[in-house]
Amino acid sequence: MTEKRHLLSILVDNEPGVLSRIVGLFSGRGYNIESLCVAETMDPAISRITMTTKGNPMIIEQIKKQLNKLIDVIRVTDVTKNNYFDRELVLVKVNCPPSQRGDVSQVVSIFNAKVVDIGPKSMTLEVVGSEQKIDAFLETVRMYGFKEVARTGPISMIREAQKKK
Repeated sequence: MTEKRHLLSILVDNEPGVLSRIVGLFSGRGYNIESLCVAETMDPAISRITMTTKGNPMIIEQIKKQLNKLIDVIRVTDVTKNNYFDRELVLVKVNCPPSQRGDVSQVVSIFNAKVVDIGPKSMTLEVVGSEQKIDAFLETVRMYGFKEVARTGPISMIREAQKKK
């Protein structure tokens, strides 16, 4: 069986040590976490962990079962089993003297990105989109030279079911 990327949405009690226990579960069993995003939900007592990992269906099912055994875990959803959308955020600081700002601004426009900071020798850019969009943007601005890159990894939501006519 081939390993496939899975996005897991994990609702947990917003308590100290919960993330540590979840990460410990992964490391203790030799599973890799490719990306991890944690934030409080609309209810301050609950946090959502969005985690990206790879595995075949048996491994993912085992991960979900092990996560559900943890006392602070409320619900685990394999988002990739549903109709979903996801987005990533990337901040990129590129080498950019004033003479190149016009060229970089064109790339920013094409990717619907934003310039969030301009320094004497650099520009910091923000892009939100799919993994493919982020990858394409990074490949395009690579020629200017990266000073720094910060990438969130995906966050996701399951799409609302469409009413059938």
